[in-house]
Amino acid sequence: MKFRGKIVDVACLNHVTRVISTISKLTKTCVLRLTADNLFFVLSGKVANGGVSMWCELSQANVFDEYQMEGVSSEDNEICLEVTPENLSRALKTVQNAKAVKVKLTKKHCPCLTIAAELPTLSSISRVVTHDVPVDVIPRRLWHEFKEPSMPDFDVSVYLPPLKTMKNVVDRMKNLSNFLVIEANLSGEMNLKIETDLVSVTTHFKDLGNPLWGDDASQDGGPSPSRDPEAMAQARVDIRKLQQFLMGQQVNPSKAMCNIVHERVVHLILLHEDVSLQYFIPAVA
Repeated sequence: MKFRGKIVDVACLNHVTRVISTISKLTKTCVLRLTADNLFFVLSGKVANGGVSMWCELSQANVFDEYQMEGVSSEDNEICLEVTPENLSRALKTVQNAKAVKVKLTKKHCPCLTIAAELPTLSSISRVVTHDVPVDVIPRRLWHEFKEPSMPDFDVSVYLPPLKTMKNVVDRMKNLSNFLVIEANLSGEMNLKIETDLVSVTTHFKDLGNPLWGDDASQDGGPSPSRDPEAMAQARVDIRKLQQFLMGQQVNPSKAMCNIVHERVVHLILLHEDVSLQYFIPAVA
């Protein structure tokens, strides 16, 4: 089992640092899945993390200038590691001006992702800064827990309003309630609502547009063609989990979408060039 990669392009280094920094805002620990072509950051929806799950995918070719990976075996050519994204993010942030960064799976006092950065210097002597980020190797028998989540059979899919605007609204609503209702329809409308004994507040967004899901993309999971475009699908969620998602955004997505399975789950998707981030928030009664 071997993994080593080298990043020379500063833009690639900044890019992957932003992605990992975003993930570090969403979860304390997650699984890094390395394959021949992709890197996946995975959080499976367990009760321990409130049922929230996450799937982030990026192409290794858009991150690394050199990439070598030998998995557990030729049949199972993958490596699964439990990582603390905050530690990875901190290490990468300290080497943003490096000439080259090498990332390698090593065995020190425990398994580590070792990040070695060659820093610019005025003399002929090279300066290398090394960070050892401890990881846990996930045994093969547990890999099934970290496969890509299937697209839920959603009732409504809508583009999100600007994330900064949405974050400002949710931040204010959090002062009034612990729960928020997200509702949307197939006419490009979305409402964020809170209701308590003392106050009822609704923020309306309109003309957002609705994504078109082809058969391949939706896995037959798209809205029913016979659904009334004005009919709202809704889910009541823990406002802190939505706020966490909005607070962490450093990916600047080109597309941001929300799928709602009525009263069951909110599925948020961010797309930006080679990166896709999916975040699932379960509904609460």
